[in-house]
Amino acid sequence: MTGAKRKKKSLPWSKMRIPRCEDFKQWCRRRLPILEWATHYSLKESLLPDTVSGMMLAVQQVAQGLAFAVLSSVHPVFGLYGSLFPAIIYAIFGMGRHVATGTFALTSLISANAVERLVPLSSQNLTTHSNTSVLGLSDFEMQRIGVAAAVSFLGGVIQVAMFVLQLGSATFLITEPVVSAMTTGAATHVVTSQAKYLLGMKMPHISGPLGFFYIYAYIFKNIKSVQLEALLLSLLSIVVLVLVKELNEQFKRKIKIVLPVDLVLEFLAHGLSNVIASFFFCIPSAAAMGRTAGLYSTGAKTQVACLISCIFVLIVIYTIGPLLYWLPMCVLASIIVVGLKGMLIQFRDLKRYWNVDKIDWGIWVSTYIFTICFAANVGLLFGGVCTTAIVIGRFPRAKTLSTKNMKEMEFKVKTEMDDETLQRVKIISINNPLVFLNAKKFHNDIMNIIQKENTGNQPLDEIRKYEQSTLVSSLSGVCNEEATQPCLNPKCSLVLDCSGLTFSDYTGVSMLVEVYMDCKNKSVDVSLVHCTASLIKAMKYCGNLDSEKPIFFESVSAAISNIHLNKNLSILSDHSEI
Repeated sequence: MTGAKRKKKSLPWSKMRIPRCEDFKQWCRRRLPILEWATHYSLKESLLPDTVSGMMLAVQQVAQGLAFAVLSSVHPVFGLYGSLFPAIIYAIFGMGRHVATGTFALTSLISANAVERLVPLSSQNLTTHSNTSVLGLSDFEMQRIGVAAAVSFLGGVIQVAMFVLQLGSATFLITEPVVSAMTTGAATHVVTSQAKYLLGMKMPHISGPLGFFYIYAYIFKNIKSVQLEALLLSLLSIVVLVLVKELNEQFKRKIKIVLPVDLVLEFLAHGLSNVIASFFFCIPSAAAMGRTAGLYSTGAKTQVACLISCIFVLIVIYTIGPLLYWLPMCVLASIIVVGLKGMLIQFRDLKRYWNVDKIDWGIWVSTYIFTICFAANVGLLFGGVCTTAIVIGRFPRAKTLSTKNMKEMEFKVKTEMDDETLQRVKIISINNPLVFLNAKKFHNDIMNIIQKENTGNQPLDEIRKYEQSTLVSSLSGVCNEEATQPCLNPKCSLVLDCSGLTFSDYTGVSMLVEVYMDCKNKSVDVSLVHCTASLIKAMKYCGNLDSEKPIFFESVSAAISNIHLNKNLSILSDHSEI
């Protein structure tokens, strides 16, 4: 054959790389964090604090396990199982050092809805005299835990699927007001479901739409059947628990929870904690802020504290577990009610929502009403749809700043100030509404621009290649080819032009405050210009802004003049110290 030789086609499998042993080890370390920290565990420094924290956690796990099992409408012993197996599985797959997985009020309430619907109390008469060989429990009780375990299994499968599909970013669709209203409504449902135990009343199971109001109607109709002994014991238990809880509040205010590095991997950890634990008759589990704060305040170092707590829970199951059968139900109900204090006091957020964004206030109230009238999942769905519809309706009114006008403004500033001052100033224009859909991306873009090392290889045009390039645009400052120092320099300043910010919700205002606080911690001065009166008022209500020096200005020129003045004052201060 004459002419140039035909090129040989490369086969698809010829490009495949044979996995090496090192690659497999790295994969295991990423998926099994226990292999990372267990090899560096120090018995001398960590064993004692982990043991003390584990013992304290075990007491909390036992009490909450019994209480939330009752809330799930299953036998109390299954609550102890729910405090044992999920914690062991999370210690292997989880990344949070202080995360304690176990029974949780909201998951127990959702599980109870399925249990009461599929295995109602009316079927108990058919299986009262029939006992199974499993744990010596009746068929009725085993059917109920079977439903609860199925709920745990399906919930875990969904979480694992979210890990596989990398759907962690989908949570931004649920705003803070919606979550706050939904959890507050769910906590109200939980307290209502425990009213019969707190009052010592015998009450038929009431569920369905408007079941919340039917329960209280039944209570007031049969108020004479309240047992005085149970009521007094409930009040005494609640008072003691509240006093102990308030004593710990001073520690919790100082707690800074260390979040896991890979939040998507937490889907896998919590998903497997539910999937695997469901085969051991466990009710749905989740992490709780109270247990996590307890681990931090007692000085836990690693997940060994959770494993030690599992040892004590196992001892309770095999030794003193039968004695807990005689624990009054009103005491368990009191533990549940006091444990929900943090959710119930979220009513105080209504004032902040009203001052920041009245639309978010309306979303909170409507989501809460839907939650107590129907169910937690209905309220969450309503809140998500409502916020999305409002954003879709408000976005068409957004106006984008003209680049020409900004350049004219920049030219005016350059004629008034020296180049040395402008080289340390970064002017960023917010050109779109700031809402829950883009608030996190806005924060990430700002932080990336601030922290980016300017070596000449990443000019301004490359920064504009972000997914939401219309959100922020850098117009001057250190993001150019001539800059050689990063913006983390203590003398660096950031000017946010909010003239293009047509509207913002509570999440957007909170993110603006968070950007200000993060920059302040990095010694970066932040100035906001062209802010509306409502935005200034909302930011002051939403966070503790620095009141010693002004941060709101009418124009970019005024902001840079203030930066130049502070620079001169700093120089004079340095000379006076010399």
